[in-house]
Amino acid sequence: MDLPHQGYRATKPRARAAPPTADSVLFDDTSSAAPAMNSQGYYTPGYNMAGPSNNMQGGAGPDLFADPMANAAMMYGSSLANQGKDMVNKEISRFMSVNKLKYFFAVDTRYVLKKLMILMFPYTHQDWEVRYHRDTPLTPRQDVNAPDLYIPTMAFITYILLAGMALGIQKRFSPEVLGLCASTALVWVIIEVLVMLLSLYLLTVHSDLSTFDLIAYSGYKYVGMIFTVLCGLLFGSDGYYVALAWSSCALMFFIVRSLKMKILPSLSPDSMVTGSSAKPQFRLYITVATAVFQPIIIYWLTSHLVR
Repeated sequence: MDLPHQGYRATKPRARAAPPTADSVLFDDTSSAAPAMNSQGYYTPGYNMAGPSNNMQGGAGPDLFADPMANAAMMYGSSLANQGKDMVNKEISRFMSVNKLKYFFAVDTRYVLKKLMILMFPYTHQDWEVRYHRDTPLTPRQDVNAPDLYIPTMAFITYILLAGMALGIQKRFSPEVLGLCASTALVWVIIEVLVMLLSLYLLTVHSDLSTFDLIAYSGYKYVGMIFTVLCGLLFGSDGYYVALAWSSCALMFFIVRSLKMKILPSLSPDSMVTGSSAKPQFRLYITVATAVFQPIIIYWLTSHLVR
């Protein structure tokens, strides 16, 4: 029967689509195959622009370490590195002992402050004897009279920086001049230590002074040099000469009192047997000459920085 046309449409049942078969695939799987190239050398459309798969991103790490050849190469490289480290430590130990070097840097803030006060005002210090524990000297943080290398090292660096500032104020700064200033200060310390070692050897003076001890006592002059240059920059030439006189006298007093406990009491067995009186005089000469030589170096290394 015909339906009246009153705004309704006739509907007919929809047919269900058949499931896709193997022959009718909507999209081609191009993830596993490399994209094809046309005759002009360009890739054809349909190339998978997604990132690399999980096997390419993170799978190479475990495979690398699981490779026995890679493990063998890593073990061989680590063994070579350990052998090189041992050789470097052995060569360093031939010239200096790392444990002895650590001893001279065993300081704390309290020791540094007290040592600086002794260097600038040594006249009030009474006890100059170095303390020992089972024939081993105490570390600097335990004994303020023990020599250290921390203060000389920091004072040397501060002196170089202060010299650069002084040269800059006087419009005379240049890297060559600053390098010459640093190398000159370092060479003077080396010369002083070598002369001390040669004098002790030629005069057969047996003491417990090591090379590091001599470097420490020779490097304490940089504290006075810093004080002298600062006074020269702040108060002019008058302040420079007053500070030079004060720091020189303080350093000479400090050197004599410190080396007196190291050199003068150390009588060699030969001098004790022969009863020679020349050896104590030579020790006294070495001590006094070392002390008198300090103001000359201080003036030589600071006079050109203050004008």
